[in-house]
Amino acid sequence: MGKRLSIFDQQYRVVAIEGDRLFIRGILSGEVLEILNPEPEAPLAPEDFPLGKLIALSDPSAAPANDLN
Repeated sequence: MGKRLSIFDQQYRVVAIEGDRLFIRGILSGEVLEILNPEPEAPLAPEDFPLGKLIALSDPSAAPANDLN
């Protein structure tokens, strides 16, 4: 058995935008993910996510913590 890929370990190709949802397909896994836009006041634009565009997801838990001091 091979190592299971994290969603952050591969690139994705944009396959559709429907309203406030972005659909992407993993290049390695073939898995399709549906991403819901968390900011409905800023709609997803086809110009920003053209069909076929390659994107990568970043892990928000891996970002440096904000220092509020």
